[in-house]
Amino acid sequence: MSVRSAPHLALACLTLRDGALAVLAAHGGDARRVTLPTAPLTLKVPVSQAVDQLVRQVTGRAAAWQAQVGAHVQDGLWIAAVAVLPADAEVAAGHAWVPPARVPGVHGSIARAAIDAVRTRLDHEPVAFRLLGPTFTLGDLQLVYELLLERRVHKASFRRSLLAAH
Repeated sequence: MSVRSAPHLALACLTLRDGALAVLAAHGGDARRVTLPTAPLTLKVPVSQAVDQLVRQVTGRAAAWQAQVGAHVQDGLWIAAVAVLPADAEVAAGHAWVPPARVPGVHGSIARAAIDAVRTRLDHEPVAFRLLGPTFTLGDLQLVYELLLERRVHKASFRRSLLAAH
């Protein structure tokens, strides 16, 4: 493998598909070789703007929420970012929503870091709400929390904590 000389953005777009968390994968014609969407980075464009551009390129819409999640040095320098989209997000040709576990290598590490970043921000930012459409039930929201936390949450306690936050 060649080492990239310039940094590249690796974008983990997250959404819900069929009651599970999904990440957007680019397969460039080979559905067996999945990677995250990527783009070269330059000093002229802030990372947040590069994320906006890449999200729009692969989904045709703006992210509901985004954050930079770190950098990975493997086969070059990868600046990792996460973007959250509602469940109805469509994707460009050559892309598909896949389970995060299907993304291998450094891009799999970036996808896991993106999910961890979303998980750590659940109590501080309305990230879980951004995975849902404009109308949803408390049960839908609880499911999102359970998917992100990777554990069941007690229904009454969950609802009490939501009420206490407002």
